[in-house]
Amino acid sequence: MNATVEMPFWLLILILLFAGVTFASHFLFPSVRWFFRKRAERVIARLNTRLERPIQPFKLATRYDMIQRLIYDPTVLRAVAAHASSEGVPEDVAFEQARRYAREIVPSFSASAYFGVATRLAKLISTSIYRVRLGQYAGDALAQVDREATVVFVINHRSNMDYVLVTYLAAERSALSYAVGEWGRIWPLSALIRAMGAYFIRRKQFGPLYKAVLSRYVQLATEAGVTQAVFPEGGLSLTGGIMTPKRGILKYIVDGYDPSGRDVVFVPVAVNYDRVLEDRVLLAAQDAGRRHFVARFRTVVGFVTKLFVLRLKGKFHRFGYAAVSFGEPLSLKGFSGDVPALASELMRRVAAEVPVLPVPLVAAAILKADAPLNRAELELAARNLVSDLPQAHLHMPRQDTGYLVEAGLRLLLQRHLVQERDGMLQLVPAQRSVVEYYAASIAHLLRTRSE
Repeated sequence: MNATVEMPFWLLILILLFAGVTFASHFLFPSVRWFFRKRAERVIARLNTRLERPIQPFKLATRYDMIQRLIYDPTVLRAVAAHASSEGVPEDVAFEQARRYAREIVPSFSASAYFGVATRLAKLISTSIYRVRLGQYAGDALAQVDREATVVFVINHRSNMDYVLVTYLAAERSALSYAVGEWGRIWPLSALIRAMGAYFIRRKQFGPLYKAVLSRYVQLATEAGVTQAVFPEGGLSLTGGIMTPKRGILKYIVDGYDPSGRDVVFVPVAVNYDRVLEDRVLLAAQDAGRRHFVARFRTVVGFVTKLFVLRLKGKFHRFGYAAVSFGEPLSLKGFSGDVPALASELMRRVAAEVPVLPVPLVAAAILKADAPLNRAELELAARNLVSDLPQAHLHMPRQDTGYLVEAGLRLLLQRHLVQERDGMLQLVPAQRSVVEYYAASIAHLLRTRSE
């Protein structure tokens, strides 16, 4: 028992290392996890006292547990068996494929990341770039929504800033779980997005097994009351106007809906901008006849650096206004139509709430005139359009049409989309498509009033 044992120094270090890891995994790590878990629960309890829609326990489950629950769901297991049979592969191979899909989709929500970082960062970015305004707000109708109902924000998709802007303006209501496309899977952005509770959706290259895993995740989240935010247009608008909705996620929600259970309430949300950061990228994709477009990392860094330098020099001016409107909610329990009817009705409500901002209004006035105008004529043309929009949610800076026209025109002149010669204003011919892009955001409102 007291004999001396000799061993190489490196072996002693290795034994001590294994002993340390064993001690940590059995005693230290569980205690640390318990400490942070209890702390997180206290943070969430405080948050739920001030949030209009409390954070549901479903969002707080560990990502591993959620993945396990999803892949062993009976619906997913049936899809695994069907995939194995149709593809002629062993079921364990199909099951591993389903597991990969689940790991790709399922988020890892962190209340600290969402409310401690994301919402504050969203406010900083939004207010640094734009003059942010809340447009129409159906406050009374939203306040009457059952607190236990699942709320789904249905948003038109103008820019990747939509995520940032809506997160900022909805921060007092709840933590939103976004449906995010492939762009959000880029590391390290993917880690932050997962921590915010967003789940990823493939826009292409998916089959029945993937659809089964995704649809079941959406249904489980909806059944659990998770507040969600979806973009039914399926991608950014390349024209600037409202697009025809796709029915994917809406169909998943409707298919999993139990009329005797928790209600699902859709809230139409409309966003609009005086300047969309990606406007030229989107128009280039439109001209090329393809939806795929790439925002190069070097281009993004160059753009951000340029803004930072301008701010240091005191020459940076915000890109006009950005506004969000919240419309009348629609309860799935009280809706008698099918999925296509639901999608159409929701997009109709979203379209009706689109805020009318200075740049889109001035762009529409210039295009309608289709001839050089002086400033007085442009203001008159804008007034005529305003008179045709009594039901639209017009943002009137300083309650002055003249200032509204000046604000919109200033941005168009700064971007060299419009030129002024000898007191006359006219489009720069090469930039006509950009001006049409902004006018298209409110074109449906003008058509509605003129019919």
